[in-house]
Amino acid sequence: MAQAAGMEYIGPFTFSVVRYILGGSALIPVIIFFRKRSKNPPDMRLSIKYGILCGMILCAASNFQQMAMLKASTGKAGFITALYIIIVPILGVFFKRKTSPVIWLSVALAVVGLYFLCIGRGGSYTFEISDVQLLICSFIFSLHILVIDKANNAGVDGIVMSSTQFFVAAIISVFFVYPMDGLYYDMMPDMNLIINAMPALCYSGFMACGVAYTLQIIGQNDVNPTVASLILSLESVVSALSGFVILKQNMKVDEIVGCCIMFAAIILAEMPIGNKSEKEEKNVTFRSE
Repeated sequence: MAQAAGMEYIGPFTFSVVRYILGGSALIPVIIFFRKRSKNPPDMRLSIKYGILCGMILCAASNFQQMAMLKASTGKAGFITALYIIIVPILGVFFKRKTSPVIWLSVALAVVGLYFLCIGRGGSYTFEISDVQLLICSFIFSLHILVIDKANNAGVDGIVMSSTQFFVAAIISVFFVYPMDGLYYDMMPDMNLIINAMPALCYSGFMACGVAYTLQIIGQNDVNPTVASLILSLESVVSALSGFVILKQNMKVDEIVGCCIMFAAIILAEMPIGNKSEKEEKNVTFRSE
């Protein structure tokens, strides 16, 4: 919601630059505080290394999402992006991870839901460019989830890693401001417009980045993957409801049906079917964002 509201004034890459600078800067005092109090803090260099990798991935994923939200509604963006919860275990096949039949059923349901959400029964039979951008975003976010999982297993400092990824994402985004925001979208940044977008930027930078992304990294280290991804999948519901209630974005019946089917697929994919052991559950589902 904040992303859509902010881009009423500034372009997607300008939004990313400012929000990530705010998010990364907000964590610096927290890093100093906790590392001074810790007798044996995690390896700083390893945390920065993983932060750089996560930053590059996050930059690509979030900017595809930002560009898509210039056209797509908040609800559609939220639900398509949420496909990462299903994509992650599918990617696990390439890492020789066992995938249950329930996951494949969820994938089939998600495809049906995506059809209703993006194409519908009464119009065009081709994806809009924003839908393609959101799908790309979802795949890249899946990689982000897997890297965070690996980083946590390596014992990184989650706050250092989070702050690093924000600054890296901001630096990379700077290089796209002029060619994309300025030339392609004709939304060259202006200080007055940035000031107008500041409420949305502050919320997205401090809360969505500084708080939510950081807690995600820390939480993935201890929380059961199935529980974590199920809780985080509620982002889709919040996204749709926020767009409807606050931004007055109405959704067609076909889109609502698609959202319901996709949400059902996500829930089904994360439900423990039968009495699975912890080891078996981890083979089915990775940690999710």
